[in-house]
Amino acid sequence: MGRYFKNLNFFIGLSLSAVVVAMAVVSLFWTPYRPTTMDAHHRIEAPSLAHPLGTDQYGRDLLSRVMVGAVNSIIVGLMTVAIGMGAGIVLGLTSAWGGRLADETIMRFSDLLFGFPAVLSAILITAVMGPSAVNAMLAIGIFYIPVFARLTRASALTIKGLDYISAARAAGQEEVAIIWRHVLPNILSPLIIQATVQFAVAILAEAGLSYLGLGTQPPHPSWGRMLNEAQTFMELAPWMAVFPGLAIAWTVLGFNLLGDGLRDILDPRLR
Repeated sequence: MGRYFKNLNFFIGLSLSAVVVAMAVVSLFWTPYRPTTMDAHHRIEAPSLAHPLGTDQYGRDLLSRVMVGAVNSIIVGLMTVAIGMGAGIVLGLTSAWGGRLADETIMRFSDLLFGFPAVLSAILITAVMGPSAVNAMLAIGIFYIPVFARLTRASALTIKGLDYISAARAAGQEEVAIIWRHVLPNILSPLIIQATVQFAVAILAEAGLSYLGLGTQPPHPSWGRMLNEAQTFMELAPWMAVFPGLAIAWTVLGFNLLGDGLRDILDPRLR
């Protein structure tokens, strides 16, 4: 572990990410106030001892809403990466091992998905299926499939021609066993790095969809939705936009630095 913590990007990224995860875990058991409780007597209050991050236009405590919003962001990141990585690995290995027809079909399908920007694809899917957190996660996850499929295919093709793969075939191992025992463990490093980076992008994409009203729906707190609600009160109550925006920037920066650090550590060429 000493090699990991000597890397500055990894250490800073892990520290920033740990704060977000800790805040999300704490919010599952405790928040200063109920995040959906309205209090007309304390509307648009500036940060104070009673409300460290202030209140919004309905008198809801911003600290409680930012804490619960962290849970939503982490769930979105985990689910979208799981969808994209799970399907992408299967398609990428099938493309690398399935012959020319399978390779061409899967790669052209990936090119088709890449033809649409991620946010535009997510807006299209959520507009058709309806705005919700689940549909937002599905839309972002679908866009991630070709990202992981291409990376898996490229990594698998590099390993496919190596001597230990030929030795495994000569020993009588089935192709499925070779992929499971020898190929997949050796391509996990770039996939983990990619998953960390895409986790941060997913949080940013979900915040954008929620800002447009296509992601997490009220009354459940979402950082993007909080920014949408704050734009009307920018001059009167700037803290309503500042703190959710800082939470998004903190989280995205943390996971991006974590991914960069893992790349520096796990990639032998960079070492």
